[in-house]
Amino acid sequence: MRKQVYRLFLLAVASLAVVGCAPGVAPAQPESAAGSGATTLTVFAAASLTDAFKEIGAEFVLAQPGTEVVFNFAGSNQLATQIGEGAPADVFASANGTQMNVALETGRILSGTQQTFVRNRLVVVTPVDNPAGLATLQDLATPGAKIVFAAKEVPVGAYSLDFLDKVEADGSLGAGFKDAVIANVVSYEENVRVVLTKVTLGEADAGIVYTSDAAASGEGKIGQIEIPDPFNTIANYPIAPLSDSPNLDLAQQFVAYVLAPGGQQILEKYGFIPFGQ
Repeated sequence: MRKQVYRLFLLAVASLAVVGCAPGVAPAQPESAAGSGATTLTVFAAASLTDAFKEIGAEFVLAQPGTEVVFNFAGSNQLATQIGEGAPADVFASANGTQMNVALETGRILSGTQQTFVRNRLVVVTPVDNPAGLATLQDLATPGAKIVFAAKEVPVGAYSLDFLDKVEADGSLGAGFKDAVIANVVSYEENVRVVLTKVTLGEADAGIVYTSDAAASGEGKIGQIEIPDPFNTIANYPIAPLSDSPNLDLAQQFVAYVLAPGGQQILEKYGFIPFGQ
């Protein structure tokens, strides 16, 4: 009996260590001033924000003693769905306006409280050894090339398809370029970090991610093929506190911190385009 009670206790403790159950959920920051009486702020954030927001969270905790920041990182569409299902959250940071609008429709975020806080753009990435020898955008249409995209429901997945539409309309890469690339897509992943991981591990010959993800991979770990401005997308990231947050004042302070110069500098360090540039 004691063993069973002890096991239940351990399970309960473990359940408090993370938020949600979606892939990409991150544990609380180990640097946070948790303590027994800490106020926990739960931030739902797009997977592409993982590295930058971990540092922002650590800095925010230093500025707000007695606060613990817990992150749920996943595709923005997954996060918006979780919000609609009533998952407890204090802040939502999306990789596009579409999924923020989905969250707005749930009534848990008040229209007008969302703010664009950073921007991003696309880049093609390849394994560092580049076994398929992909060097140009045209090479993405090479028969047999293994390409991974994020699912179309995920912001970066939608942007990747927009890229193909723009190239197809332009015609500079030849007729049928879009269909040839789509024929090479071997999987559609649940978020941008899975795309990056598959390419880094050599499980795919190329993928499309954000420039911030490419920067986060580290020097010399991937190859990159630039996407020219006419074919690229500048992604706007909105952030908002949830109106039913039990820590609304603290949630608003976190949003303000992200928008402040300190937060913007951290985002820029991780390859994002600060808002206003």
